[in-house]
Amino acid sequence: MIMKMHPSLLLFSVLLILPLSGALPPPFQHLPFPTSRLSAEPQKVIEVSRPLPFDSLTPACSLPLLNHSFGNTFNLPPTTANYSAPLNCTWSNAVLHFSGSSNGTQYDRIAAVWLAGVELLRTSTPEATPQGISWSFNKDVTRYSALFRRSNLTLSVMLENIVDDVYTASFQINVTLLFYNINTPTNNRRSLKSTASKLKYSRPLSFVPNASLELDKVPADLIIPVSGAGDEGFWFKIQSANDAVYQGIQIPNNTYRAVIEVYVSAHGDDEFWYTNPPDYYIESNGLNITRGHGVYREVLVKLDDNVVGSVLPFPVIFTGGINPLFWNPIVAIGAFNLPSYEIELTPFLGMLLDDKPHYYGFGVADAIPFWLVDANLHLWLDDGPVKVRAGPIKYSDPNNCVERESSFAQLDGKFETEGERETEFSGWVYSSAGNLTTRVVTKLEFDNEINYKSNGTIVKVEHEVTVKKQIEISIPSKGTVASFSVESKYPLELKTTSTAGSGPENYLVATELEVAYKEEKKIDHFESKLENKQESSGWMFVHGNNVLSGAGTTKQTYTVQDSLGCYTRKISADDGAIVKDAENFLCGAAHVSGSAAQN
Repeated sequence: MIMKMHPSLLLFSVLLILPLSGALPPPFQHLPFPTSRLSAEPQKVIEVSRPLPFDSLTPACSLPLLNHSFGNTFNLPPTTANYSAPLNCTWSNAVLHFSGSSNGTQYDRIAAVWLAGVELLRTSTPEATPQGISWSFNKDVTRYSALFRRSNLTLSVMLENIVDDVYTASFQINVTLLFYNINTPTNNRRSLKSTASKLKYSRPLSFVPNASLELDKVPADLIIPVSGAGDEGFWFKIQSANDAVYQGIQIPNNTYRAVIEVYVSAHGDDEFWYTNPPDYYIESNGLNITRGHGVYREVLVKLDDNVVGSVLPFPVIFTGGINPLFWNPIVAIGAFNLPSYEIELTPFLGMLLDDKPHYYGFGVADAIPFWLVDANLHLWLDDGPVKVRAGPIKYSDPNNCVERESSFAQLDGKFETEGERETEFSGWVYSSAGNLTTRVVTKLEFDNEINYKSNGTIVKVEHEVTVKKQIEISIPSKGTVASFSVESKYPLELKTTSTAGSGPENYLVATELEVAYKEEKKIDHFESKLENKQESSGWMFVHGNNVLSGAGTTKQTYTVQDSLGCYTRKISADDGAIVKDAENFLCGAAHVSGSAAQN
């Protein structure tokens, strides 16, 4: 994925594995989809995910926001539309419906949707084909309800694209908001009043027992963007480890909870950061590549120059990455709906509630060009008679350790990188709910190993990130009244074998890939478990900047079990077509759907 370059330069800016020997080209490039492997019919492209609980319901109202063709939009500001809350519509939950279509030849593109500078969605497009593609998906955006109830706001959509004699496709994009009225205790804040009154609270806060700490269950009262000016998108562009971006914000003095939600994506020479060799290996072998600086990347979140949290991002693979034949018609995990990352800032309210602006900032450790980062500050406000006061209990500089080991002889060798960061913050907030103490404990673990063999023509990458986070809310007289813990794992294994072809620009590369997103949550006494895993294999024959032929298969298993029940989907694609699709909405036998399904 590239943002600020002509497509003819794109192939050389996002090389995944370096040119390891004389005339041998790199085995991975960001390449256009090969026309020789296309079906004659338009292709519907999907990202596998669990259907939203609202998908089968009729919306209370729907609000079309934007229908626009993104053609020559390179170096242009985002496309905008006016937004006002729907009239005569009672709703509790909101869903963003995003759809697109394209016809022609085109690379994949990064895109985002903002409302009043608040990012609602980070996404990317499939690679367009002459036969045509289409895609659509829904995202639960209930957490942004405070924005959706306002009027006279500006919706902005950024999708930079170039159309010329070679890259002919525009992207037709449609954005619609769907509003649902779901009267359940988990998303109706008024229903918490009975619980609050039993505890002699004057107001139902999200910290009382049986109230969720999840943003979509008890949305914030106010959301403030931590983002750029918007002329080139509202994201900040970070080019190096020395880049630091800050924005001054003064929050209301009746804030009793604060969470910062971070959106991040990697591009250019760092799109596949988890495969980057160290600089000394590049220099020792005299390699002419700009991609390097090793594999460790950590997105740092700062408050007045203090590190208050960080993100080890999930490795989203865009549809032109590694082998484009893997991602048709099933895209990689997160390609249409990139994850955001939440960091609890409530322990720092003692510093923030002083009627002064404070500076929220971002940086990316060891970054090379480039990263796109912005954030949304979610705030919960107390309208009770008691003045909100807060103070710190525990803050220590986060303990960070990164260890690197390497051993190589010319182009062959092994590189190991391990990293760990532990943080523990706590603070008290006195509000209408009483004296509440918030304790946040986070542990990040990073493990990466790269092996080069056979003069660098065989490359194996093993990468895994583990994130453990625990939040506890307590009252002196009652102990813990709300808790939230989550453990997430992002494992990735990648192996490539490349062979030189008959000419200096020809090569054959075989690829095996496994990537997964695993998450276990515990919210008070409720538990949930998610595992989303993809396995892909295939080959490409490449001449210069074009894939002349190849094949790719992808198998995916998506399994989730939580308070809503069980959902499983097992799907396989081969040669650009779905060959098996079985889904299960119960904790029992799978239901096989689709005429293409096979045993």
